[in-house]
Amino acid sequence: MKDMAKTYSPNEIEDKWYKKWEKNKYFAATLDNEKEGYSIVIPPPNVTGILHMGHVLNNSIQDTLVRWKRMSGYNTLWMPGTDHAGIATQNKVERKLATENLTKEDLGREKFIEEVWKWKEEHGGIITKQLRKLGASLDWDRERFTMDEGLSDAVKEIFIKLYEDGLIYQGEYMVNWCPRCTTALADDEVEHIDKEGRIWEIKYPIKDSEDYLVIATTRPETMLGDTGVAVHPEDERYKHLIGKSVVLPLLNREISIVADDYVDMEFGTGVVKMTPAHDPNDFEVGERQNLEILNIMTDTGKINENGGKYKGLDRFEARKEILKDLEELGLLVGSKVHNHAVGHCYRCDTVVEPRVSKQWFVKMKPLAEKALEVVRNGEVKIIPKRWEKVYFNWLENIRDWCISRQIWWGHRIPAYYAEDGTMFVARNMEEAKAKAKEKFGKEVELTQETDVLDTWFSSALWPFSTMGWPEKTPELDMFYPTATIVTGADILFFWIARMIMMGLYEMKEVPFKTVYLHGIVRDEQGRKMSKSLGNSPDPLDLIEKYGADAIRFTMIYNTSQGQDVFFSEKLIEMGRNFANKIWNASRFVLMNLEGFDKNSINKDELNLELVDKWIYSRLNTTIKEVNEKLEKHILDEAAKIVYEFLRGDFCDWYVEIAKIRLYNSNDEIGKKTAQYVLWDILEKGLRLLHPFMPFITEEIWQNLNTGKETIMLEAYPVLNNNKINKNIEKDFEYIQTLVSSIRNIRAEMNISPAKDLEVLIKSSVENELKVLEENSIFIKNLAKLSNLKYGRNMERPASSGFRVANGSELYVPLEGILDLDAEIKKITMQIEKIEKELAKVNGKLNNEKFVSKAPTAIIEREKKIQKEYEDKLSKLKANLESFK
Repeated sequence: MKDMAKTYSPNEIEDKWYKKWEKNKYFAATLDNEKEGYSIVIPPPNVTGILHMGHVLNNSIQDTLVRWKRMSGYNTLWMPGTDHAGIATQNKVERKLATENLTKEDLGREKFIEEVWKWKEEHGGIITKQLRKLGASLDWDRERFTMDEGLSDAVKEIFIKLYEDGLIYQGEYMVNWCPRCTTALADDEVEHIDKEGRIWEIKYPIKDSEDYLVIATTRPETMLGDTGVAVHPEDERYKHLIGKSVVLPLLNREISIVADDYVDMEFGTGVVKMTPAHDPNDFEVGERQNLEILNIMTDTGKINENGGKYKGLDRFEARKEILKDLEELGLLVGSKVHNHAVGHCYRCDTVVEPRVSKQWFVKMKPLAEKALEVVRNGEVKIIPKRWEKVYFNWLENIRDWCISRQIWWGHRIPAYYAEDGTMFVARNMEEAKAKAKEKFGKEVELTQETDVLDTWFSSALWPFSTMGWPEKTPELDMFYPTATIVTGADILFFWIARMIMMGLYEMKEVPFKTVYLHGIVRDEQGRKMSKSLGNSPDPLDLIEKYGADAIRFTMIYNTSQGQDVFFSEKLIEMGRNFANKIWNASRFVLMNLEGFDKNSINKDELNLELVDKWIYSRLNTTIKEVNEKLEKHILDEAAKIVYEFLRGDFCDWYVEIAKIRLYNSNDEIGKKTAQYVLWDILEKGLRLLHPFMPFITEEIWQNLNTGKETIMLEAYPVLNNNKINKNIEKDFEYIQTLVSSIRNIRAEMNISPAKDLEVLIKSSVENELKVLEENSIFIKNLAKLSNLKYGRNMERPASSGFRVANGSELYVPLEGILDLDAEIKKITMQIEKIEKELAKVNGKLNNEKFVSKAPTAIIEREKKIQKEYEDKLSKLKANLESFK
């Protein structure tokens, strides 16, 4: 056996092992049909992104599943790749150009795209290097990028097919517009945030009358684009005005008064201004009422030439000027606070502007129907199940998807235009020109569509495009559909639903069988982690400080299925302490295997005692439960079960008991038995732990002289049901209860752990007496006893500690061990002190004035303190009685 370093140092082992794993291609999938395939495609991080705590959680979950399946005999493919992140990446490059006093327009489209590719080459590998630091066992030889040649071809093929099937169309409709990114956004790319705003009431004079209509609005600047005023056709207050006109304040433009059922008679004044170019509801009313669509804003959110004297002002500056002018004219009735949801761009947080624009759309309802069906019939299982309801609700109310973006970085839409506007959708210019020649009978000049596709369009193809589609590849045969997709619930619609739709549309199969949605990583206050809040730690700093294994284990251990994670750095201490415990116990085992050779052991010569049979029973119970939990994707419980077995059963109990036989020179068979069981349990335990903590398990396992290459290609422990014996476990639990009871009496009585004690155990249970007879040496050593007496007729000595352990009564004589009078006095003083403190807390909680006015958190804190005092008091009084 090799010597292990005295202290566990993750920095010394993690890089070493990852390089070896990758160099030897241990992560690589094969096209071997003899093994069942298991595949996961990575949610592609942004190519210019860096690792954050959400990535740590997501990839730790995926890697645990992949390593477990790989060890369980599956041919595993974890597909790596990155996303070109159209808007985000273009913004980064534009900001870089701005430092050089340049814009993308200064460079022109081609040169700008060259700059983006340079940026990608320079920064694109950062996050993949960081994933290696985490231990992610991705098949790096298959790494893809959404803008690589193969995936770009896949995007064109799907676009053309959808277009030819009538599922992609171009039209002028209301879209969400980001003035910062100067592009359209899909509905689900808009984050609605509740904000306190105002609602203003404005007089609109009725033409040829002294009267006026009062109209309420939250966006006064949009009145510049009003082309009508609507009332309900049944509203008696306004029936006589239908068909007449009002004069639009500030611009003095006449606009019609129309009747439409959309208007709510009970809300506000029952009169609604109509701005069809800047409000989705007004757009629909405008279409029905044949109102003019008048755009009043530029791409960047400034007022255009249709806004009169306000031309050139930013929309929010224009609002201030408009309100000031209305007040001066006596047309502003007043305003009041109004809370409402305001749409923000999910990329840059700018307030979006609804705007009519010519865009490309995908018809979603025909695709959504099938995507609904596969979740309803169980072909796709969403975990946690509660998210199914949200999924159904979104797809049942789905709107067409705006897929065009007015940026330069991305998949350019494969549409080409002749001078007369005739459009040809084709894979390339040559194909488009051939189609044009066939139509016009001659060669014509064509120009390509300038818009690019929404980044999520290419991501929707990810499970099959990454495996070589549109070619028929062995990877598709072997690994599609994939098994599991792991992602945050926040992109259920952006990505998951669209992948299901596209998989069913093109491949005629679901893209994955299971959707595992994990929660969001938040700070201790429940806030989502972000750079702007300064509450997001750098995972690489944490890895440097604690090691990747500790972080991975901590994140999985503390993440209940589908629940958000409340992260603090202090949590990682648990993972680090666990790693240290495993390291130290393993080092002890290896140091005590002198003369041991697993290959020369004759198992028939071993003498397995209760403790040995118990640890094997616990091992197999653990194997059974861990595999069951992993199969159900309950990873936190699987981690807890492994933790309890290795840290508690193995390190705290078995290793401690094994020392008795290891150091007993008179029992050679006992020593050999202890050595063999220590080696065997440790080896299997490391394999159990490996998917969760790959680095430390590989390092220790390599010291066990197994003669094998790597732990990650060894079999995951398999249940041996014959070794589970609940009676054995019950017998050993009796020993644990006895030892723990003695230790508790020591702690409560302040008896030094080094002080030898005498213990008496009274029991009339035959099996308990048998366990005591056969295992007294272990109990004496574990509890540090000078003497252990047991039997049916033991009497409790005066002044003794007392516990009940199953069917036994346990007595610890205290006379001669402690100064009883001094202990009684000390405990009495402690009781008096705590009673005073408890009285203060009770006084507060019994005071109606305090309870009615104090915040809930303060009351809960006081109740917690009350409970702690009551518990302490109860224990002290019990101790006092035992002394008396």
